[in-house]
Amino acid sequence: MKAFPALLLLVLLLEGCGSKPQLAPSLGEGFAGPNQLPVRREIDTKSDVIATVNHGERLEILQRRRRFVKVRTSKTVEGWIEERLLLTPEQLLGLRSLSQQSKSAPSQGAATTYEILNVHTEPDRQSPSFLQVKEGEKVDVIGHRVAPRISAPRPVNPPPPPQVKARPKKTTKENKKATAVPAPPMPAAPKPPADWLQLSNLTAIPPPVPAVSEAQPVPMDHWSLIRNAAGQSGWVLTRRLFMAIPDEVAQYAEGRRIVSYFSLGQTRDGKDSKPSWLWTTVEGSAEPYDFDSFRVFVWSARRHHYETAYIERNVKGFLPVITGPVPAPKTRSAKSAEPGVERVPGFSILLEKKDGLRYRRSFAFLENRVRFSGDELVETSPARTEPTPDPSLIASEKPTPPADSLYASLKQRIKRLLGR
Repeated sequence: MKAFPALLLLVLLLEGCGSKPQLAPSLGEGFAGPNQLPVRREIDTKSDVIATVNHGERLEILQRRRRFVKVRTSKTVEGWIEERLLLTPEQLLGLRSLSQQSKSAPSQGAATTYEILNVHTEPDRQSPSFLQVKEGEKVDVIGHRVAPRISAPRPVNPPPPPQVKARPKKTTKENKKATAVPAPPMPAAPKPPADWLQLSNLTAIPPPVPAVSEAQPVPMDHWSLIRNAAGQSGWVLTRRLFMAIPDEVAQYAEGRRIVSYFSLGQTRDGKDSKPSWLWTTVEGSAEPYDFDSFRVFVWSARRHHYETAYIERNVKGFLPVITGPVPAPKTRSAKSAEPGVERVPGFSILLEKKDGLRYRRSFAFLENRVRFSGDELVETSPARTEPTPDPSLIASEKPTPPADSLYASLKQRIKRLLGR
């Protein structure tokens, strides 16, 4: 019986030593955006790294302070990271959905880079970079987008309020001296001018209209959606990509940016075989469309260099460009070819016409010659609302003459003179 209290005390001590410390409650959750995200001990970019988490790993948010957040990893390690490097559950789901959709998207050409290139989750410079393209690595270009260059606002601490020194209170002696001297009398109000009646009839002069300052143009960035060999997709700056088309064709770009390119076939020239190329290019920097011209190059076995087989300029084109079988072009013998009966090699371009509608225009590529195949409406513009006429003009039995005629202007002047 004497050993029972000692045994009970030993059990209580063991339970106390084995109990885990109570963890702080979390405010929410986030996911690591970069490929490797360092977690630091303090709110300082030079602080010690106490843990490293991989892209997509779940983190619990404990505190928020300026642009930093305190997080807890799956191994209960608590530290500080920048808030912009976290992804919300919706952003992570959207990124995975983007990669899944990009796997089946047609490539618009291979591209490479001459330096390490960061791949972002969104077309934004401040979005997390979860992947890198190495120097000389080739990737597939999937899409293109123009986005405003939005920089994250830098945290600025508000200045401290100005310190107002309290004035010393006057003593009773000073108050007595101030009350002993009487205040001077108020001056008489000035008399109105003699012609104040005439002045009151004049119309007031309107205040000057302040000059409207012109809005500064918003800087824009061109972004390309890429896909690497592993099937991962993301956004990179277009100006840091270089389309991997052969130099013997790229030399004809004339300073224009190559948006996409495709191989349409092969041409034999002795023992060599030269591919035929289709490319799209753009000259401007911030147009709402992807390209403004497309061109087909074929190899001339007679002259032994590339020549232009077809070209269109001043168009409004959009990605993707699709290569593959198209309906056979119309011939003189047959007015139209039934769809699905005969298909030939070719390509199709998505263009916007003057009516605001988008059509997929198909071209057949037969023996190094390009022939128009047909148009297909793929997108309609929103319904245009016609201006409604004024009901007073509709109900008028005697319509007034046009306002820009001489008779109408003279009539209006006479009415104004009689009214005065």
